Amino acid sequence: MDKLVLSVAVTGSATVPTQSPYIPITPEQIASDAIACAELGATAIHIHARDPKNGRPSPDKELMKTIARSIKAKSDVIVGISTGGGIGMTPLERLEPASYCESELASFNLGSMNFSMHTAARHYNSDDYLYDWEEEHLRGSKGFIFRNTFEDMELFASTMQAKMIKPEFEAYDIGHLHNLKFLEKTGFAKPPYWIQFVLGVLGGMAATAESLMMMIQTADRLFGKENYRYSVIGVGYPMQFQMAAISMAMGGHVRVGLEDNIFLRRGQLATNMQLVEKVKRLAEELERPLATPAEARSILGLKGLEAVNY
Repeated sequence: MDKLVLSVAVTGSATVPTQSPYIPITPEQIASDAIACAELGATAIHIHARDPKNGRPSPDKELMKTIARSIKAKSDVIVGISTGGGIGMTPLERLEPASYCESELASFNLGSMNFSMHTAARHYNSDDYLYDWEEEHLRGSKGFIFRNTFEDMELFASTMQAKMIKPEFEAYDIGHLHNLKFLEKTGFAKPPYWIQFVLGVLGGMAATAESLMMMIQTADRLFGKENYRYSVIGVGYPMQFQMAAISMAMGGHVRVGLEDNIFLRRGQLATNMQLVEKVKRLAEELERPLATPAEARSILGLKGLEAVNY
């Protein structure tokens, strides 16, 4: 087995500040959490930007560059920039920060889908929200279609190839893996692949052992075991830790963080650092030592920090 690549998605765009006071909002807070997680042993950080005034997800490329540059100043951790963006952003807006920063790694979503957080709104009354955009963000996602057309994917692929950005392919369902195979056949993707199995989003596959096995078996059949590595996201509690344990035991890798789950234990809100520490304990029990950023760069075939634009 490879050493464990432990990624941390520190803020995301699906959660809202009302859900947890530990969700970092400003560039300083996001960078601070990223650096602290790296010091605990995290290998890679997955970054979204938020408006520092109200915590709303932002496509601002300068905000993203500020975050990435602040992390780089104090850590050699791998910075992966989101191209998933947030509700209301166009594909071009979602792509621009990663393209502008020329990051080592960037997410690459493999298909359009329903993507909803509306069930989270049942826990709050209208006057509970800290900011006026949050309630509609959650409730309105019931009608949201996360757009990733083949035209969009070809644009993302050609841009990443030109900037030498390694795609982190996000697969929420079996069909997304077939989409990646099509991109391979048409020259827009080539192995070895870094695939993130995203399980537990309302609109995608459930976060269960059966779902994960189907994803792995399909990827094995389509690409061959030697042509890809995978990481697993379990969205929500306790799925984040359950999926992490299964993935580690099977030789896969893991993503944690407040983008995907806000709880350390049932009813107990977590910080990003606590999530990292908990998964580290699981890794130690399963004898999966953590990869350093340098080791992960070799495992994933990244271009290195010297080639980024931040």
